[in-house]
Amino acid sequence: MSVKCEKIFAWIEEWARPELAEDWDRIGLLVGSPADVVDKVLVTLDVTAEVITEAVNEKAQLIVSHHPLFRDPIPFLRSDIYPSSHVYRLIKEGIALYAAHTNLDAAPGGINDLLADRLGLVDVDLLLSTNEEKLYKLVVFVPEGYEDTVRQAICSQGAGWIGNYSDCTFQTKGTGTYKPLEGTSPFIGETGKLEKTPELRIETIVPESRLKNVVKEMLAAHPYEEVAYDLYPLKNQGDCFGLGRVGRLSEPMPLAAFAKKVKADLGLEIVKITGDPKRLVSKVALCGGSAMALLEYAVRSGADVYLTGDVRHHGALDALDQGMAVVDAGHYGTECVIVPVLADYIAKKAKESGEELTVVTSRIKTDPFRYL
Repeated sequence: MSVKCEKIFAWIEEWARPELAEDWDRIGLLVGSPADVVDKVLVTLDVTAEVITEAVNEKAQLIVSHHPLFRDPIPFLRSDIYPSSHVYRLIKEGIALYAAHTNLDAAPGGINDLLADRLGLVDVDLLLSTNEEKLYKLVVFVPEGYEDTVRQAICSQGAGWIGNYSDCTFQTKGTGTYKPLEGTSPFIGETGKLEKTPELRIETIVPESRLKNVVKEMLAAHPYEEVAYDLYPLKNQGDCFGLGRVGRLSEPMPLAAFAKKVKADLGLEIVKITGDPKRLVSKVALCGGSAMALLEYAVRSGADVYLTGDVRHHGALDALDQGMAVVDAGHYGTECVIVPVLADYIAKKAKESGEELTVVTSRIKTDPFRYL
């Protein structure tokens, strides 16, 4: 049984919410239709000609990539000019393309958390906060005897979380009044007569990303024909999301030893460093991909070393002038960790949903560099 693309996209966006992406990024469905049906997905870091051929040979109808195939709008659809040639071929082969990029970088459990985990960092925090979840107070009025049913429905969809506590609500007793008019079918009361009913006011906190599902389940569980509820925007601080991470090694080590650790933990052939190899490092800032633009935040964090990729000559000099050691583990080397994790996530969501979907990871190593 095939799965609609839109369902797979919804699974991915539960984890890597689109609003977490940078404004310049081009994420989401790039080729194809949400209504396309697939029974096999290929997950890759990059979309190259080889990867498209692999998808064709694998008979995959959807490619999920980290890097978008294109960032700027394509002015024409020609088969002889890159990157439109790749788009042309995907359409011809009937393969959809979806990208989760900077939203997957910023998401909890995404690339930067994976890097921090691989390196065994502790006390991990954001390097740069770029997004804060808005919070709402939900208030609903429920007739006595139905408060547990409605409360459970609300909390089952992610409402009522405060720190490490779930199912956090407050309820007070009161009296609800209403007069059912002609054409209504009241759960309690009679048409044309004012009704006074013992009710409970249930209130709780809801993250904006959960709000739609919480309200939907609340309305489904509520016994009333018309449900009285209120939503209040709050100024309480919600969860923060962002780029990069900063944390500590379990014990200090020389920069050279840390560089060797990065190679071993990420399975890399080579890394580059700037700074004194004998310098002890303890606090580590990192950001996968090409992220020397975050150097100033690494410096502000008090980190001893900054791990990223694509470090250029002048960026390395800037770091040295500010007393920051740098480990350049490459763009591919700092991001390829996400491919098997993303594939496992999609496969798990399909299994939980009872869908038959095959998910495979690309065998093509898309690192364009070779080390001699």
